Amino acid sequence: MVKRFSSTLAGLILCVGTSFAQGKISGKVVSQDDGEPIIGASVMVQGTKMGTVTDVNGNFTLDVPAGKKLVISYIGMTPQTVTMRQGMTIKLASDNKTLNEVVVTGMSNVDRRMFTGATAQVKADDALIGGLGDISRSLEGRVAGVSVQNVSGTFGTAPKIRVRGATSIYGNSKPLWVVDGVVQEDITDISADALSSGDAETLISSAISGLNSDDIESFQILKDGSATSIYGARAMAGVIVVTTKKGRAGQAHINYTGEFTTRMIPSYSQFNILNSQEQMGIYQEMADKGWLNVSDVLNGSDYGVYGDMWHRINTYDAKTGQFQLANTDEARNAFLQTAEWRNTNWFKELFSNSVMQNHSLSMSGGTKKSNYYVSMSFMDDPGWYKESQMKRYTANFNASHHILDNLTFTLLGSASYRKQKAPGTLSQDVDAVTGQVKRDFDINPYSYALNTSRTLDPDTYYQANYAPFNILNELENNNIDMNVVNTKFQGEIAYNPISDLRLHIVGAVQYDKSSQENNITENSNQAQAYRAMGNSIIRDNNKYLYTDPDYAYALPITVLPQGGFYQRTDLSKTSWDVRGTADYHHRFASGHFIDVLGGFDVSNVDRNRSWFNGVGMQFARGEVPFWVYEFFKKAQEQNTDYYTLSHTHNRTAAFFGTATYSYKERYNLTGTYRYEGTNRLGRARSARWLPTWNISGSWNADQEPWFYGTFGKALTHATLRASYSLTADPGPATYTNSTVILKSYNPYRIFSSDRESGIQIDQIANADLTYEKKHELNFGVDLGFLNNRINATFDIFWRNNYDLIGPTATQGVGGEIVRYANMASMKSKGQEFSLQTQNFKLRDFSWTTNLIFSHVTTEVTKLMSRARTMDLISQNGFAMVGRPYRALYSIPYAGLDEHGIPQLYTSDGEKTSTDLDFQNRDNNSYLIYEGPTDPTITGSLGNEFRYKNWRLNIFVTYNFGNVIRLDPVFRAKYSDLTAMTKEYRNRFMLPGDENTTTIPAILDYRTYQDNKKFRYAYNAYNYTHDRIAKGDFIRMKDISLSYDFPKAWFASTPISDISLKLQATNLFLIYADKKLQGQDPEFINAGGVAAPVPRQYTVTLKVGM
Repeated sequence: MVKRFSSTLAGLILCVGTSFAQGKISGKVVSQDDGEPIIGASVMVQGTKMGTVTDVNGNFTLDVPAGKKLVISYIGMTPQTVTMRQGMTIKLASDNKTLNEVVVTGMSNVDRRMFTGATAQVKADDALIGGLGDISRSLEGRVAGVSVQNVSGTFGTAPKIRVRGATSIYGNSKPLWVVDGVVQEDITDISADALSSGDAETLISSAISGLNSDDIESFQILKDGSATSIYGARAMAGVIVVTTKKGRAGQAHINYTGEFTTRMIPSYSQFNILNSQEQMGIYQEMADKGWLNVSDVLNGSDYGVYGDMWHRINTYDAKTGQFQLANTDEARNAFLQTAEWRNTNWFKELFSNSVMQNHSLSMSGGTKKSNYYVSMSFMDDPGWYKESQMKRYTANFNASHHILDNLTFTLLGSASYRKQKAPGTLSQDVDAVTGQVKRDFDINPYSYALNTSRTLDPDTYYQANYAPFNILNELENNNIDMNVVNTKFQGEIAYNPISDLRLHIVGAVQYDKSSQENNITENSNQAQAYRAMGNSIIRDNNKYLYTDPDYAYALPITVLPQGGFYQRTDLSKTSWDVRGTADYHHRFASGHFIDVLGGFDVSNVDRNRSWFNGVGMQFARGEVPFWVYEFFKKAQEQNTDYYTLSHTHNRTAAFFGTATYSYKERYNLTGTYRYEGTNRLGRARSARWLPTWNISGSWNADQEPWFYGTFGKALTHATLRASYSLTADPGPATYTNSTVILKSYNPYRIFSSDRESGIQIDQIANADLTYEKKHELNFGVDLGFLNNRINATFDIFWRNNYDLIGPTATQGVGGEIVRYANMASMKSKGQEFSLQTQNFKLRDFSWTTNLIFSHVTTEVTKLMSRARTMDLISQNGFAMVGRPYRALYSIPYAGLDEHGIPQLYTSDGEKTSTDLDFQNRDNNSYLIYEGPTDPTITGSLGNEFRYKNWRLNIFVTYNFGNVIRLDPVFRAKYSDLTAMTKEYRNRFMLPGDENTTTIPAILDYRTYQDNKKFRYAYNAYNYTHDRIAKGDFIRMKDISLSYDFPKAWFASTPISDISLKLQATNLFLIYADKKLQGQDPEFINAGGVAAPVPRQYTVTLKVGM
C-alpha cells in the first residue's frame, strides 16, 4: 500500500529551508516493505528549519551542519532520526497507526491533513465477517452515515445501502462502487425497493459479489459533495472505494485462509406460529362453518389434511378391495387426531447445518523493479436450505513494473465464476383491486415453513392449484440453475517527467454475464396445474386452462398436455473505461503548497437482456419439446410474449479538474469542477451536459503555533471542515430516453383470425429530461484528546435534491398520458458522530471502544405524481409531500362489526367492509401516517480487547426510527394448508367479542359466497395500524475470538505465522418490538429467492509462509 501511496503523494509534506551547512550529504530513502524509493519524503535537519525532499528516485542532497542529525518522515510511515553519513540508505517502515492520514479517492491519494471532505476508512481486517460472501454486508455499523439493511441474505443479493440517506424518489439511491480506481457497474439495474422483492433477478443485484473478501485491503467511504465531487454526475448517492491487496518487494509470501461456516436452523420457538394442536382446533371451526366439506375441498384449488382425508375416503384400492380410509366417525377422528399431534418441523425438513467452506490462496512478492500479487479462491456452499447450493471460483492478479525510474506500468485482472441453485419462482404480483400481494407457485423454503400448516405430513402429496403438491418433490422439480461470470482487465501507466508532475492513464474492460435457467419439469406442481381438469368443476375454475374465443361453445383445454417449462433469462454487460489525469503539486519555501489535478473520463456500458419461455419441455424424455398450437394462440390473444430481447447502450464523457491550496498545512482550500455528458438524457445540450462542482476548506488548528501551548496533551489535534457542492445522477436507465421508443403489439380483436400486428409509442422522446441534482452543505470537526487516545469526528449536513425523475400525468399531448420528467424534489439533513477511545493500553493488554451514531431525515418538498393507496400502505411504502421519501401509511381501522368482519374508513369518512378502493389516487390524505420505512438512526458499539496473542471483538449494531408492516396473514378465505399465527387465539368468536378484540373472525362459507367483497376488508386489515411494528432493534451482530500462535513455534519451518479465529454472527436481538414475534426487522419475507441472514458460526484459519 505504501508503495502505491508514494507515487501519488509526492511533495505533500516537504519543508524547504535555507541552510548554513558545513557539509553536503547525499542519501536515499526507500520503503522497508518493498525496497522501492519513496518520492517526496521529508528530510529535515533536527532542531532547524533546514531540509529538503526526496526526488523521483528517492534520492536527496542536503547541506548539514556538523554534529547534526537528520529526521526523515513520510505519511503513513514511522519517522526516523539518524546520524548523517555519506551515501546512506534510510528504510522507513509502515506505520499502521498513521495510514489513515491518506485518503484514497480512487483517482488520487490525498494527504488527510489537506483533505477537506467527509470520509472514513475501514480496514478490511477490522470489518470483514467470515461466512458472508458479499463484502458489502461487512460495512454495517462500521461508518457513521452509512446504513446497511439486510433486506435479503441470499448469496448474490445486495443489501440496501444508503450513504447519508436516500437521494432519489424513483431512483435506486445506491452508492457508486469503485474498485482499484475503476467504477464497478451493475449487470442489471435493480431499484432499492426491488431488492426486497424476492424476484430471481435480485440474485445478481450485487455489483461486487464476485470479489473475494481475502483480496480486500480497505474501504474508503466518500460521503459529502467535497469527497465525491470528482465523480460528478455519478456520485450523488456517495462513493465506496475498494482497494485490493498489492505485492511488495522482498521474499515471496504465500498466504492461505480457510473459512468454515455452519448456519443454525431456525426454530419455531422464535415465531408465533400455531402448533398442530391449536391449528386443528381452528380447522374444526372452519369445518363447522362449512369450509371443509367433501365436495368443496376435493373440487377446490388447494387442500391439506381434510382434503387428504376426503381423498382417501373416496379412493378405492383394488388390491385390498377397500377404500383407503373408512368413512366412519372413528376412522375420520383417528386420521385427524394423527394430524393434530404431528407438529411437523418444516425448518428441520427444509434446512440444514451443512458447512460452507471458503478457501483462499495468495502469493505476493517482488523486487526493486517489479512486484506482484496473485490469488485464487473457492467457495463451496451446500446450501442453508434445499436447492440453494452455490460454488464460486475467483482469481485475481496485480503486477507492477518500473520500466524506468519514473515510468511504471501496472496490470490488474480479476475473474469469478459462480454456479448457484435457487427454488423456482415467478415474479411478485400486487393485486391492486383486492389489496393482496401474492406470488403464484411460491416454494421458498423459509416462507413455506412459516406459512404452511404443521399438521401436514412431509411425505404426503396434498393439493395446490388443482394439482398434487409436495414441497420436497416441488423443490426437486422446480428450481433455478444460475451461472454468473465476472471479469475485469485493467492497465495503468504512471509517468513522472519531473518530480512535481505525475501523468497517469488507466484503462479497464469489464465483461459480466449471467444465465438463469428455471427448470419446471413435467412432475412439478406448476406444470401439472396447466393440465389439471379432473372434472367439470375443476375444469371450469382452473385459470391456467384455455378457452378458445373463436368457438362459442368451446370447453377449457390444456395448452400444456405434455412436459413442463424451460424458462431462461440471459443478461450480459460489457463496459470499458478510460481515464487520464495530470497531477501537479509543489511546495514553496514559504510554506505554500498547491496541488492541481486535471483529466478526462470516458466510459461505455452495453447491456443485453433476453428471455425465453420454452413451453412443453419434456425433461424426462431427453429434453424434447412438445408444444401445441393453442399455447401460442392464447399468448397472441392475451398479448403476452414467449421471448423478449432488449439492448441498452450508455455512453458517458467527462472533463474534470480539482485544485488544492494549503498554507503550512494549516489552512486548506479545495475547488473541484466537472463537466459531464451522457446519452441517457435529453438531446438538448443543457439537459445532456451538466457541470458539477465543489468548494471546500479546512482549518487544522493543531498546526497553529499557539495550539500545543494552550491545550497541551488535553487536545492533541483539531480540524474544522466546511464544504458546499453540486453533484448529480442521470437517474435509472429504464426511465431515461433521448429518442422515441416504439414497440410492436397485437391489437385486440374478437376473433384470432382477424389478428394483425401494430406499432405503438411506448415512450416519446424526452428532449429536456435532465440530471437529478443535489446541493449539499457540510460542516465537520475532527478532534483528538489525550495524545489521541480519544478521537472524535462530528459532521452535520443539509441536502437539497431537485429535478428528481419520475412519472407524471399529462393531458396526452404527443401520444403519452404518463411520461417521465424532472418532477420532484426533497430535502434531507443529518448528524454523524464517531468516537474511538483507547481505554487501556498496557504491555500485554489493551481495550479499544468504537461508537458510531448517525441521524438522517428526509422530506419530500415537491411531487408531481399521485401514488395509489396500495403503494402507500404496502411493505416499502411511498412518498407524499411533507413526508419522508419512503413512508408507510395505514388504512383507518373502525374495528369489527357484530359479525366479526373488519370495518374500515374510506376517504369520505364512511365505515365499510366492502367498498374499498386500493387504486385510489385522488385523495389519500385520510390514510394514517405511520413513519419512514428506512431507519433514521443507525450505528454501532464495538469493543476490542487484546491480551498478548488473544483478540476479542464484541460488535453491536442498532437501528431506530422506522416502522415495519407485519406479514399479511389475515384473509377472508383459508384452506387447511394454511398456518396461522398466535394472534388467532384472540379472534372474534361470539357476538360481543367486537368490544374486546380487534382480530377478525373466521368468516363462514355462506357469508363469503354471498359477498366475496368481504375479502377486501380482510386484506385491508393487514394494512391497518394494528399490523404495524417499530423497526427499532439492537442486535448482537458479531463476537469473535482470535489467537495468533507464537512465531517461535515455527522458527524452523517455512511457516511464518498461523492464526485461528472463532466468530459468531447475527447471534440474537438484544432489543426489538415485541409485536415482531420473531420477524426479522431488517428482512422482508417476500418469498421467491429471499431469505434472512442466518445465525452462523465460523472458524477461520490463516497460515502465512
